[in-house]
Amino acid sequence: MGQVKKDWFAIAEKLHKYYGGKIEVAPKCPITSLDDFSIWYTPGVAEPCRRIKAGGEDLSFDYTWRWNSAAVISDGTRVLGLGKIGPAAGLPVMEGKALLFKYLGGVDAVPLVVRETDPDKFIYIVKAVEPTYGAINLEDIESPKCFYILEKLQEILDIPVWHDDQQGTALVTIAALVNALKLTGRKIEHTRIALIGAGAANVCTYRYLKVFNARPENMVVVDSKGILHREREDIEEMRKSNPWKYQIAVESNPECVKGGIREALKGADVVIAASTPGPGVIKKEWVAEMNKDPIVFAEANPIPEIWPWEAKEAGARIVATGRSDFPNQINNSLGFPAVFRGVLTVRARKMVDEMFYAAAVAIAKYTEETGMHEERIIGTMEETELYVREAMAVAEKAMELGLARRRLSRSELEYEIRELIERPKKQMRALLGSGLIAPMPPV
Repeated sequence: MGQVKKDWFAIAEKLHKYYGGKIEVAPKCPITSLDDFSIWYTPGVAEPCRRIKAGGEDLSFDYTWRWNSAAVISDGTRVLGLGKIGPAAGLPVMEGKALLFKYLGGVDAVPLVVRETDPDKFIYIVKAVEPTYGAINLEDIESPKCFYILEKLQEILDIPVWHDDQQGTALVTIAALVNALKLTGRKIEHTRIALIGAGAANVCTYRYLKVFNARPENMVVVDSKGILHREREDIEEMRKSNPWKYQIAVESNPECVKGGIREALKGADVVIAASTPGPGVIKKEWVAEMNKDPIVFAEANPIPEIWPWEAKEAGARIVATGRSDFPNQINNSLGFPAVFRGVLTVRARKMVDEMFYAAAVAIAKYTEETGMHEERIIGTMEETELYVREAMAVAEKAMELGLARRRLSRSELEYEIRELIERPKKQMRALLGSGLIAPMPPV
């Protein structure tokens, strides 16, 4: 049990080389003769240029691809489970993310890796390319500088920006937790939660938990040195070097519980782990020391902190991981395509926590309405309707908050979002059917 049936690494190596990558640029306007370039390029293109110059940059959303475009930007300092491998080595991941954006959300996403690790210079680069895109997705940037970069770009850009390793992971985690709490009869404000790992994902998850009314005094957070608390020897250094983690240390765990993962789990109702790949990071006997019917989210990839069957044997009522071959996958891909679809459809200027709250609620509600149980606390990537509902919730919240450049009726919004989400799948069928994309070779 738990064995991977295929060598996905070997298969991926062969197919990435075979296809020469995963995405390409394709025209969306008709070209029937070379005369058409008098429209799409010179001399005709001068007219939309003049109109944008005269009417302001927002008109670029009307005349160019900007209304549906996003950049997937990384410096390659914390790539998947691989760490600091650099921008070129991280490019396959950004390209894959762009593919997911398109296939699941109908978003024209472009990978953009930069050879710059200084946070302020990185911010300068992103600000400089802002006129090309309608939104920015930060990806695989090491902690704690990822927090500073996100906050600064949110402040200075006039388009939405988020960091998927923060908001994406947190949003989907919270959506799954909402339903897990319902199934176990818990109220979040009375739930004791242990967070294992204090990097990008769990620092943001901690913040979102508070948005959903979890109480800091009921939370214990563990980093690589142990449980965070206000009496830690490194508290002053933490205040200077990582104020985001420092805030958690001073407002959570008021009893100053000390120790490591085992001590954090004692008496907890929920554990959310986004830390070191396992197995064995969380031990069965530690899960057994949690409260009755505990909820265990072990999100590390490729191996969760504890195998699901071990957590179940130790008494866990509900278990979720980051893997698709186990029930209840906590998958960022349930979040970012729909969130970006929503903000781009209404041409939002910002992303804010209220929009992510709406997205998480939409995911949880859709799952409950379509059959929620202990091995289905969250929907899957195959469920197109989940993405439509989530994107609509985000877009409506952006309009409600006055952050949208466009205002659409609910029926107009649903029509546009549904068409854009379903279009890539129609394109894929057409391209495969015509042979323009070669079928998968035997591997």
